[in-house]
Amino acid sequence: MSKAKILIIEDEDDIREGIRILLESEEFTVVEACDGFEGLKAVDDETDLVILDVMMPGISGILTCQEIRKKSYVPILFLSAKSQEEDKTVGLLAGGDDYLTKPFSYAELLARVKALLRRYYLYKGKSTAGEEESKSVLTIGEYHINTACNELFIGERRVELTDIEYQLLLLLMKHPGRVYSAQNIYESVWNEPYFYVSNGTVMVHIRKLRVKVEENPQEPAHIKTVWGRGYRFE
Repeated sequence: MSKAKILIIEDEDDIREGIRILLESEEFTVVEACDGFEGLKAVDDETDLVILDVMMPGISGILTCQEIRKKSYVPILFLSAKSQEEDKTVGLLAGGDDYLTKPFSYAELLARVKALLRRYYLYKGKSTAGEEESKSVLTIGEYHINTACNELFIGERRVELTDIEYQLLLLLMKHPGRVYSAQNIYESVWNEPYFYVSNGTVMVHIRKLRVKVEENPQEPAHIKTVWGRGYRFE
């Protein structure tokens, strides 16, 4: 993990420099961009994580995130002075993986960075395992997950998922019919302690997943909500 390449897109010089110093002290490779336009040029196949400020001149962090998502599933950690739940929801719906409110401690930032990288490395590492002879395929109806290379097929259609979306669907599909509470899901997929606000994070990612895998996301046939209890796969 120490050689991971992290892109910081932040217009405030002091904040950007402080984050760079912190990450370089952990032996990460750091690339800096002072706005969204410069950040979009800096994202490449070697980028392992993007730390992205929401409020920036020229092009906002939300729009920058949406543009990144057109070409990459690299994890994106939003930084924002806005702490309202709806602001966090907007960021996650735009394609962000996590959201950290300013001011934040460097210890918390570093913990979020390492957690996102762990999941991403697992996702990328398994993606190269398709060359192995033994492959494990989990099949429920037309849904086929190849756990050796983190691929989802629905019928003959290959569906692109982020690492969090993949882990979320895999969790539900491993035990079809079992109801997972938001706390179960958050602690299993994010591997972090659950707090009440985490419920919104789970809800947003369930919504994004349904858009990708359900024929009618408004009336999902497979990823069901069990009101007052959680979610299950049928």
